[in-house]
Amino acid sequence: MRILHTSDWHLGQHFMGKTRQAEHQAFCRWLIEQVRERQVDAVLIAGDVFDTGAPPSYAREQYNQFIVELRDAGASLVVLGGNHDSVAMLGESRTLLAQLDTRVVPAVGAELDEQVLVLKRRSGAPGAVLCAIPFIRPRDVLQSQAGQSAADKQLSLQQAIQDHYQRLFALAEQRRAELGGGLPIVATGHLTTVGASASESVREIYVGALEAFPTSAFPAADYIALGHIHRPQKVGGLEHIRYCGSPIPLSFDEARQQKEVLLVELDSIGLHKVEALPVPRFQSLHSLRGTLADLPAQLTEVAREGTPERPVWLEVLVSADDYLSDLQARLASLCEGLPVEVLRIRRERGNALPGLVREGRETLDELNPEEVFDKRLESEELDEALRGNLLGLHREVLAGLREEQA
Repeated sequence: MRILHTSDWHLGQHFMGKTRQAEHQAFCRWLIEQVRERQVDAVLIAGDVFDTGAPPSYAREQYNQFIVELRDAGASLVVLGGNHDSVAMLGESRTLLAQLDTRVVPAVGAELDEQVLVLKRRSGAPGAVLCAIPFIRPRDVLQSQAGQSAADKQLSLQQAIQDHYQRLFALAEQRRAELGGGLPIVATGHLTTVGASASESVREIYVGALEAFPTSAFPAADYIALGHIHRPQKVGGLEHIRYCGSPIPLSFDEARQQKEVLLVELDSIGLHKVEALPVPRFQSLHSLRGTLADLPAQLTEVAREGTPERPVWLEVLVSADDYLSDLQARLASLCEGLPVEVLRIRRERGNALPGLVREGRETLDELNPEEVFDKRLESEELDEALRGNLLGLHREVLAGLREEQA
């Protein structure tokens, strides 16, 4: 049984005013080629197929077109909802898409059986049993209890998610027995685990203890296909618990990452091997750092990857010259005539200048919501306990708003 493990496509993403449509189109074409060449049986998207809960029409069209082309390539598809995805939007077409060998699990439902799927080989024979687990929202598995502290709520949520995995795994074992045994069991997930290395484009989806869901809480599946973290990695060094990462860089701190999808081969014994398939870079993206004197050489180097039709996208972190008020004009002059486009300018925070003067030059483009709130707290005299409580409440509010947007 050959499965392609993918996740975090984020179709429809606008990256600092730039559309990723061309990159996603190129990735989908490349992925179809891999399916045909390697005779893949099934493709998994482990959450965040879209970037927002209301994606633009071209992103929906890309999604639908990929499903049609994948079916023609001979593979089935399983789509799991992520924290960015709209449950209603993903679910509205699931009955129709089932006719195209695509099964969609937008959220945890009332019927556990709906999350236990049989993946078939190209021949039509059963190849694996899948515990198809999407992003689990607290309201899906947990009821709030009066008097619980924030820490207690997080521990309760962690236990509830662990229990959900174990119940589904038991059902998968039962389904395997009904099919005569000898089938591997695969599980999915869209969450953050212990030791996972994230990037700035990954939104926090839980607050508190659940940021570190332990590997011991997963069931004894032969392979666990995870999404949400954009950096490809093994979890705890374990071969069978993996994040495949996003197929394109979704933030500048992912610019140096080699993106990949994972080709997972299973047999009656269990996991046979996992092969990382490097995804080509469809748009050059770089983060440069240095003084204004350092930058010309760096700009010349990265400009070799660009063309007038497709310039290199840049983030520039300026050091030593952070006192300048006309950085944008100076950088525009340095870039003149080069096939590059500066999408973000950041200043390396120096300690030599007074804080108020330094902050006066900062713009909201250089700060995220957490940093804005941190700076507001810095202006108040608060004890550490109160500061910690305020930070925790702010993170909860942000998490709630982001879930509503999705």
